[in-house]
Amino acid sequence: MIEEKIVTIENESGRLDKVAAQIFSTLSRSQLKKLLAEGHLTVNNQVVKAKYKVQAGDVIKVMIPEPKHLDIVAEKMDLDIVYEDEDVLVVNKPQGMVVHPAPGHESGTLVNGLLAHSPLSTINGTFRPGIVHRIDKDTSGLLMVAKNDLAHQSLAQQLKEKTNLREYLALVHGNLKENEGTIDAPIGRHPIDRKRQAVVKDGRQAVTHFKVCERFGDYTLVSCRLETGRTHQIRVHMKYIGHALVGDPVYGPKKTITGKGQFLHAAKLGFAHPRTGEWLEFEAPLPDVFAQTLDRLEKSFKKI
Repeated sequence: MIEEKIVTIENESGRLDKVAAQIFSTLSRSQLKKLLAEGHLTVNNQVVKAKYKVQAGDVIKVMIPEPKHLDIVAEKMDLDIVYEDEDVLVVNKPQGMVVHPAPGHESGTLVNGLLAHSPLSTINGTFRPGIVHRIDKDTSGLLMVAKNDLAHQSLAQQLKEKTNLREYLALVHGNLKENEGTIDAPIGRHPIDRKRQAVVKDGRQAVTHFKVCERFGDYTLVSCRLETGRTHQIRVHMKYIGHALVGDPVYGPKKTITGKGQFLHAAKLGFAHPRTGEWLEFEAPLPDVFAQTLDRLEKSFKKI
């Protein structure tokens, strides 16, 4: 059954995609983008582009199709579940695991394992059930997962309002001059290499707060707190200030410490419980390869 939402514009103005994100706040940006591309989001019964300028009197209608049957194969896995209740679960994703299926990568993902463990929200469609936010394949650490649509809407709203906590540990090249700082630089598609992200003038706002944890001469361990959540945000921002992540195969230098990809770990996660409002906060230890590398760097640095 199709759900229909209709709003008549009074005071709002600007691009359709941005206005729609404000007035249909229970829908994620990716969901709105998909609805717009498929002609399910219209203005005055006309299919328009995302950059359409909304005016007073416009009637915006969203038709939300019934969720498709989830045809991803559930796979029993030994997941590291840090917390779970009837609404949410927090999982510590290992390095090397893809979060959700994509063309050419339909199995072995975190979602495949989660489906065998629990019911999940349907808001993000067939290939991303339960997934409110993602981390890269070679990034380890904590993810919050929604088990129903009510929880998903609440967690997505917290991300939008920047009220949750997402803190990462990153090992970077070089010795940062500052002990702490903020990188406020917009991120979008790289103008030449479309598979990469970059700091670009017309990108989406991206804000990363960093703080030095430990220095090892040519390397620095930093804590990065995300205010926004753009694709590859920490990797792009640290490269932008001249301190690319160690082991990063895309944004880092060729000469680097060997590991299992970039040394980046989602160490802390906090959010308000979608049903009770209680603040929940979790912490995950560094994976072995990360901890062992830090131990070697510390011993080498002390010998200098």
